[in-house]
Amino acid sequence: MPTDETMRADLVELARRRALTEDAARPDAVERRHAGGGRTARENIADLVDSGSFVEYGRYAIAAQRFRRAIDDLITRTPADGMIAGTARVDGSACAVLAYDYTVLAGTQGALGHRKKDRLFDVIARLRLPTVFFAEGGGGRPGDTDYPVVSSLDVRAFKLWAALSGVVPRIAVVKGRCFAGNAVIAGCSDLIVATEDTSIGMGGPAMIAGGGLGNVAPDDVGPISVQAPNGVVDVVVADEAEAVATAKKLLGYFRGPATRGESADQNALRTMVPERDRRAYHVAPIIETIADVGTVTFLRERFAPEMVTALARIDGRPVGIVANNTRVMAGAITASAADKAARFLQLCDAFGLPIVSLVDCPGYMVGQAAEAEALVRRGSRLLIAGASLRVPLVAVVLRRGYGLGAQAMCGGGLHEPLLTVAWPGAHLGPMGLEGAVRLGLRKELEAIADDDEREERVRQATAAAQENAKALNAAALFEIDDVIDPADTRDLIAATLTAAAEHPQDALRPRFVDAW
Repeated sequence: MPTDETMRADLVELARRRALTEDAARPDAVERRHAGGGRTARENIADLVDSGSFVEYGRYAIAAQRFRRAIDDLITRTPADGMIAGTARVDGSACAVLAYDYTVLAGTQGALGHRKKDRLFDVIARLRLPTVFFAEGGGGRPGDTDYPVVSSLDVRAFKLWAALSGVVPRIAVVKGRCFAGNAVIAGCSDLIVATEDTSIGMGGPAMIAGGGLGNVAPDDVGPISVQAPNGVVDVVVADEAEAVATAKKLLGYFRGPATRGESADQNALRTMVPERDRRAYHVAPIIETIADVGTVTFLRERFAPEMVTALARIDGRPVGIVANNTRVMAGAITASAADKAARFLQLCDAFGLPIVSLVDCPGYMVGQAAEAEALVRRGSRLLIAGASLRVPLVAVVLRRGYGLGAQAMCGGGLHEPLLTVAWPGAHLGPMGLEGAVRLGLRKELEAIADDDEREERVRQATAAAQENAKALNAAALFEIDDVIDPADTRDLIAATLTAAAEHPQDALRPRFVDAW
């Protein structure tokens, strides 16, 4: 390679300026980042993308502060205006990557940074590029002076990013503090991966204090202890290395079928559901057994845990999985559970992921407390989302399928999925069997004066109802398609989805995915 003495002057200047955009040009900032347990934006991007595949946009942009700072200082201290952006490949597939650089003005959103986002969002839309956005940062930057503004409310970046909903899958990665505009970038994304030390808020400490709401420490604005249980964050990880690995895995689900994966011993499914109806069990091992080994990612685990949502692969094909968790609320559908599942169905439908529903549901949650949560409206979202599905749905009744809740888990009814099967110990009914008995025999029960005698009558009638509600009886009346050996579940799902893939529906239309 030519030396500086033999190179043209313009190339020498280019090499000098290019070097100033790299981490090595700011050792003090990099050292502070590492001392705080973080990685630089360029380190995260290098870990995410295939080597040599990153095509950067706006490398030489600097903060729009020429009226208050020397140009050399801006070049040295504000490379890329604090936001690195470009196209790349991840595991061989094209994508876009954007990353706020917290070592530059706390990752705030500068004037040129907004223009870079506008440019990239246009490229993303034109090329239909899945996107990973490292969103950590402090929000809008008031210190830019080069562009006269009054409100800055004409910035287009937020509209353009929101408009990509349902067009391309977008994954936000957050480590540390993420406030205001940066938080909106994360909030408009399809999936959010965040580290345990993350704090996300629509307003940072300065805005909170400015609103007269007191002084709040940055890490207390919206910590993971709040943002995971409330459903804001989809996947919580330990650090940025795990966050990048998770983002890669999530991108893979939207890439289509892969080589058939290894499967677990399917015979184990035969004993995973207890024979006793009232005994709770873990549904996660059932999901992990049906799916290809090592391919399951659970989403929003700490939010509405009575409903499980996960992305996985079955026989190499990416799928979305919803399941009732009997360990919480007996698996009943609460308002939050319906929100969680409905939004997940939208996500899968928007990007062509078939859905597997594992049903063990006593129905919708009832009672005054449930109704105070707007269950009538929020619970109905799940039925509407299911009725709108264009992707294949396969339903498996593991043990109980009662009432409207079970119908909602099946896209609206037992014949709405492409295939609806039940395991042999399953029971189905229009509502919980004991409740149905008490309601149907109310007058008879009221006429029994002795409490023990009355309850014995309830037990007898419930046992009779349970016998009638067996899955085999439902299959005999063709309310469901089949009763199967649990060990055959994976193969039947795979065969059904393979048949569906050979006769695809019309091309998917862009549809937005609820932020919630």
